[in-house]
Amino acid sequence: MINVNDIKNGMTINYEGNVYQVVEFQHVKPGKGSAFVRAKLKNLRTNTTQEITFNAGIKIEKAQVNKRALSYLYNSGDTYVFMDNNNYEQLELDASKLEDNIHLLKEGMSVEVMSYEGEVIGVSLPEKVSYKVVSCEQAVKGNTSGSAQKDATIETGYTLKVPLFIEEGEEIIITTSDGKYSSRA
Repeated sequence: MINVNDIKNGMTINYEGNVYQVVEFQHVKPGKGSAFVRAKLKNLRTNTTQEITFNAGIKIEKAQVNKRALSYLYNSGDTYVFMDNNNYEQLELDASKLEDNIHLLKEGMSVEVMSYEGEVIGVSLPEKVSYKVVSCEQAVKGNTSGSAQKDATIETGYTLKVPLFIEEGEEIIITTSDGKYSSRA
């Protein structure tokens, strides 16, 4: 058990039977009344975010979330197969556990699988990953007012907006948290 005043960003807690990750928090001490902590928490099972207010000084349970580095191998329908590089043990995950990360997975990619009491609760990809552009639209001459962009499809089949100077066959870097173009590789 930890004091609610000791929570930090990224910490995982067990609250009302759910496992949450602290996205952000704020200690508030109003002029009148007692202090409290307002926290924005991400439910790791449902991937939803909510704001919860705790009275200062209460105790909450810290959740012990285990993280393992695994490599993505392949998918078979809605099942995605990962392998532990240390002991070659394979782990099969349902597509629902991967959420939006499915479109950015490529073979051999190293990912971090989070589990709580034996239950897999999430998969996190590296922050930025390099992909090859397999097709993109041609830039339209004169279409440069503001930040002109065009659609491009990467090797995984994911389509995103890229600047006009990106050509087919180039390597680009994508930020996995939002799935947007970051830079050339």
